[in-house]
Amino acid sequence: MDLRLARALKLAAALALTTALVLPASAAAAETAPTVSQTRAIAIAKRDPNAIAALRAHPNLEPSASRSESTGDWEVGFFAGGKELVQVVVDPVSGDIVESWTGYQVAWRMARGYPGAFGRAINAPYVWIPLCAIFVLGLLDWRRPFRLAHLDLLVIVAGFGLSHFFFNRGDIGVSVPLAYPPLLYLLGRALWMGFRRGRGGWLRPSAPVAVLAVLAVALVGGRIALNLTDSNVIDVGYSGVIGADRIADGTTLYGNFPSDDASGDTYGPVAYYAYIPFEQAFPWSGTWDDLPAAHAASIFFDLGTLVGLFLIGRRLRRGRDGTSLGILLCFAWAACPYTAFALESNTNDELVSMLLVATLLLLPAVTERGIALALASLTKFAPLPLFPLFATYGATDPGTDVSATSGPVARYARVVVPFTIAFAVTAAIVLFQTALDPGLSTFWHRTIGEQGGRDSPFSIWGQAPSLGWLQAAVKVGVVALALLVAFRPRQRDTVTVAALGAAVLIGLQLTVDHWFYLYITWFLPFLLVALLAGRRDDDLLDPTGQAVVPDLDERPHHPDVLLG
Repeated sequence: MDLRLARALKLAAALALTTALVLPASAAAAETAPTVSQTRAIAIAKRDPNAIAALRAHPNLEPSASRSESTGDWEVGFFAGGKELVQVVVDPVSGDIVESWTGYQVAWRMARGYPGAFGRAINAPYVWIPLCAIFVLGLLDWRRPFRLAHLDLLVIVAGFGLSHFFFNRGDIGVSVPLAYPPLLYLLGRALWMGFRRGRGGWLRPSAPVAVLAVLAVALVGGRIALNLTDSNVIDVGYSGVIGADRIADGTTLYGNFPSDDASGDTYGPVAYYAYIPFEQAFPWSGTWDDLPAAHAASIFFDLGTLVGLFLIGRRLRRGRDGTSLGILLCFAWAACPYTAFALESNTNDELVSMLLVATLLLLPAVTERGIALALASLTKFAPLPLFPLFATYGATDPGTDVSATSGPVARYARVVVPFTIAFAVTAAIVLFQTALDPGLSTFWHRTIGEQGGRDSPFSIWGQAPSLGWLQAAVKVGVVALALLVAFRPRQRDTVTVAALGAAVLIGLQLTVDHWFYLYITWFLPFLLVALLAGRRDDDLLDPTGQAVVPDLDERPHHPDVLLG
């Protein structure tokens, strides 16, 4: 027995020694230096057609090679006057040229069409196309298929989808210009619904509400499952987690981000405060890992938007009609592929959506809507042009008690003053810590200054700087529109405000130097409310000519502006 034990111990020792020798050797093999040296990588890169063409045009190009921290590949850049004109990626083991980039795609990795860089599996045709079909077919009025509103649905998924197709291929020279026709069309439709409210402009889905409710629940569950199993957190969501960690630790927020997200402090403070509960529940590891806090935050923002849309439906109509409208709004949001695209990218864009939906939901309460708009504006600054529209709501309506007993100045004062105070006080509270450290000057530089001063190829203005005069004209037009909707039309309700709000947000997006598909979620809730809730008396007949139950609130037309 002792002899057997001794042999067993010797065998175990031999196995342990072998394992100890093999594993480090394997690890060392994985970490061995590349077989292709830096000098060799540069020589290989010079044989790339893009590099050859650049060297012919610029004989004094200076090459420089460094290893990518994420892939380990050699990234060989060719520089002229400090500007990188060509980047060639060389495999450090085989010496093969993996990638070669010129133009915008040198500096902008998001322009290279890397598969799954944004939205992961949501871009797969077997996911994207069924979502588009569910969105359009679920909201279709089969009895009257040629309603103009059906074209709106197609523009949302197919108009932007065509642009998105070329973006995923890395062809932003085509994708960027193609984004403007759908934006312009939806701007025109939103203005028509807001100012004219003509017949036949709204959606009347034929599908039973119960079926759409089941589909909405299934879609929401599927979106959450996909987020948890196959989604990535881009820099926007990463920034939210970093900022939340900075605030929770009591350290400076702006000008204090790590090198792998140095420009992540470009948003308003609410974009970071909103992530604090999630970062505390799922603490940040200090690196750009899976970031569970960002996933949890994105799911919460998406669900919050859905709840807000349902409550808007309940507020606009009574009883079962209100529940039905709320379900339709939730279905439209859950089925739209671009809301899923934002959710799967785990950004803060649906935080903007949630806060804007809250602003619309609180429209009858002056103070509360001022608070909500301030929070939305200090997340990303895009909602700021909505200030005139929401500040004057109710003051211009001749049907209100205020307008019946007061002059013009008093009418506006009784609405605009409390709204402005609520907005300003909220903004002051949100900015208080930032004003103390690092100061409003740094805040301005890191946010508005940073965003206003960057060049981007993701707009026609960035791709064609010679159109600067046209961009300036569009900006003037959008400012004029934002001021006009503060006073016209005089009679307005929630649907009118939603349509005009969508128009202002779309107009703003036409002016920006950097536009992306994630921004569709900013105006989409307003547009959906305008499309699904905006029916007039002349549209309340079924195909047989029989009257149907009115969908809008049956109370006399006037907003309860003084309830808050």
